Amino acid sequence: MAVFVALGAFLMTLAGGWTAQRVTDRRHLVLGLAGGLMLGVVGLDLLPEALRAAGTEVYGVPAALLLFVAGFLLAHLVERLLAARRAAHGAGERNHRAPEVGLTAAAAMVGHSLMDGVAIGASFQVGGGMGTAVALAVIAHDFADGFNTFTLTSLYGNARRKALAMLFADAVAPVAGAAASSFLTIPEGLLGGYLGLFGGALLYLAAAEILPEAHHEHPARSTLLCTVAGAAFIWLVVGVTG
Repeated sequence: MAVFVALGAFLMTLAGGWTAQRVTDRRHLVLGLAGGLMLGVVGLDLLPEALRAAGTEVYGVPAALLLFVAGFLLAHLVERLLAARRAAHGAGERNHRAPEVGLTAAAAMVGHSLMDGVAIGASFQVGGGMGTAVALAVIAHDFADGFNTFTLTSLYGNARRKALAMLFADAVAPVAGAAASSFLTIPEGLLGGYLGLFGGALLYLAAAEILPEAHHEHPARSTLLCTVAGAAFIWLVVGVTG
């Protein structure tokens, strides 16, 4: 049952990626929307869940928040190291983005979707009602996951085939996670720590890369509205499925 329901997440993820690649003529709007979706996912979904699952304090600060900051700094460090390496090999300023960053970010999205699938499977083990509620929440926000996976991979200069491959992997991940949940149990504290770390890295990409790029050539009001709409959409999803 869990695997069957996870197929809805598979289709919704593909729909998000398909939407992202179909509106490339409005790239600034796509990036603005992606930035808003990522901001909403981090602030309204990942971080609250991370605090709930890994709220143990370390020197007066919740462990999830420490890992959130660590994730932000780690993403910044990796991006700077890769950019410096490309500069040392003569890459121009216009091509300063390292494709590896996009692939790494997309891989993290795949990992997140895998955990979503595990959550679906585990919730169905508790009961049908709980499983249905969790599945609806996952399916609702997987559109944003697919949209962001394709956008992140493409933004950093990766070929379209790589972006499509990462999108497909992200779509399959919930199904694989649901199937694995029958024999896989992830400690709640470990899952919360992962969500905090992943949320920090995702926020860095949204704030330092996606949104500045969206407003670089088209500092239009419509781009800002797309960002607000993206965050509001996640708020709506969290409110409806919470």
